Amino acid sequence: MKLYLDIIIITNFLFDFILLLTVSIVLKRKCNIFRLILGSLFGSVTLLSLFIKLNNIELFLLKIIMGMIMILISFEYKNLKKYLKELFYLYFVSIFAGGLIYLINDNFGYKHEGLLFINNGISLNIIILFILFILSIYIYIKQSKDLKRKVSSYHFVDIYYNNKIYTCNGYIDTANKLYDQYKRRPVSLIYKDIKINNPIYVSYKTINKIGIIKCFIADKIIIDHKITYKNQLIGISKEDFNIDGVDFILHSDLEGYND
Repeated sequence: MKLYLDIIIITNFLFDFILLLTVSIVLKRKCNIFRLILGSLFGSVTLLSLFIKLNNIELFLLKIIMGMIMILISFEYKNLKKYLKELFYLYFVSIFAGGLIYLINDNFGYKHEGLLFINNGISLNIIILFILFILSIYIYIKQSKDLKRKVSSYHFVDIYYNNKIYTCNGYIDTANKLYDQYKRRPVSLIYKDIKINNPIYVSYKTINKIGIIKCFIADKIIIDHKITYKNQLIGISKEDFNIDGVDFILHSDLEGYND
């Protein structure tokens, strides 16, 4: 069997560079492209294992050590937590990418020529598939982070007012920047029919509308059965919030006014 060492080195370099670039994009690291190239070149040194007699355990340990050094070269070391996270994502992406290539080779290609899988006249370039897979990983991780952020914005809220308790499904909305004009108190919003004594009227302005909202001062509100805020200003919304199951919009600056 003929081995074209230059082709193997270039291919390995490209794969390592794509892996490191993906880690950089996913983790939003501002890194020097030159460092990524150096890390990828160092990763190509693993090809020396082709000419060294190693058992499976030794080969595995060598790859682990090489990956650790690649991360040190490619990204500036700041702390252990940051370093371990970069290392984890490197192996995470590598494992999934390797699994994709194995799956294609096992199910699609009965003929494998260099970087091409061929089946019934159809050819797939492994590098293109590799890049597309990396992009899919990036989208998946980004969507997972967005979902986690959204889920963390939901809270159970108990509102104590006028000797009654109103239980709501709350949501922290960073876009809610409504304050009253008198004391600059943050105004949370509720979509419920509540009888108010001595209402406070607060004007508001949106892109398409200017109006006045009727508010009341709650004796206290308890978030997730553990965090208590007293004397919070709450406005009665006449419109649904169009957020699944949510009937209370928490102001993002509750701690800014907690008498």
